[in-house]
Amino acid sequence: MAKDHSNFFNDVYEVAKLIPKGRVTSYGAIGAYLGVKSSARMVGWAMNGAGAHPDVPAHRVVNRQGLLTGKAHFSPPSAMEERLMAEGVEVKNDKIQNFDEVYWDPMIELAL
Repeated sequence: MAKDHSNFFNDVYEVAKLIPKGRVTSYGAIGAYLGVKSSARMVGWAMNGAGAHPDVPAHRVVNRQGLLTGKAHFSPPSAMEERLMAEGVEVKNDKIQNFDEVYWDPMIELAL
């Protein structure tokens, strides 16, 4: 029987909605926050499907080096960078500049 990933995807979307404008996080950081450390790829799949959820700021989720690895899932692919730049996030050669300064870690930011 196939696993139903919709609950996990919805959890990913809820965390992504909390990322403030002008900040970014990584696929792995969202997975770790949700208690599934090795789920960066699953978070990526969720972000790939976020187009059906316009309220999810998928452009704010990048890989652990700050690379815009998900840009191919935007239409056009330059839209990911354009949205980040509009929020004041500097991007050069598909990489977030000053990544440490704009990085938003849900484990820290959402700690109870």
